Amino acid sequence: MNPDPRLVVFDMDGTLIDSQHLILAAMTRAFDQAGHPMPERAEILAIVGLSLPEAMTALAPHLPAAETARLADHYRESFVVRREAGEEIAPLYPGARAALDRLAADPGLLLGVATGKARRGLDHVLAMHDLGGYFVTLQTADGHPSKPHPAMLHQALSETGVGPARAVMVGDTEFDMAMGKAAGFATVGVAWGYHPRERLAAAGADRVIEDFAELDTALAELGAHR
Repeated sequence: MNPDPRLVVFDMDGTLIDSQHLILAAMTRAFDQAGHPMPERAEILAIVGLSLPEAMTALAPHLPAAETARLADHYRESFVVRREAGEEIAPLYPGARAALDRLAADPGLLLGVATGKARRGLDHVLAMHDLGGYFVTLQTADGHPSKPHPAMLHQALSETGVGPARAVMVGDTEFDMAMGKAAGFATVGVAWGYHPRERLAAAGADRVIEDFAELDTALAELGAHR
């Protein structure tokens, strides 16, 4: 291993995988089963990236905590049902695997994941797309506060031995950008996910890219890929 490596941490939903239709379907089922009106599509997509309890509270702030917890349970159950039924999985965004291949070939880079998913959900995605070999650190909502709290990134640094000045967070939401900044990371926003370019920039993104083909240059400019 390179004695002075750099670390690039990726969000999952909206950054590496296009899970929009699965998230909307699971939310529809959750609110239907709980007997509450479905939020607007834009409201749902705006909270993608938060951990599930925080997401449900943001979508239904008028409900008591016990009811938003029930919504979260229904949402989790929806994904379990879909997996057991063998329904389709969220595809990788165009260029995602090629980008991971390029970065993994750089001996000076370590790759990681920081996601609002539970570990069970992340493990399913990694297995379905055969992505596990790319990442040396995996941080999920199970053991950490919700984004934008920097705990996931602090743990990634601890596991890899990389300092924050040599690390970059890549994500599609303002929560990713704010988490990265709070941890002392440089940040790259991707414009194909759930938050628009303007929102990413307002949250402090150092670079915003429109395509995975631009990622290498952005990382090089931030000193994370050479």
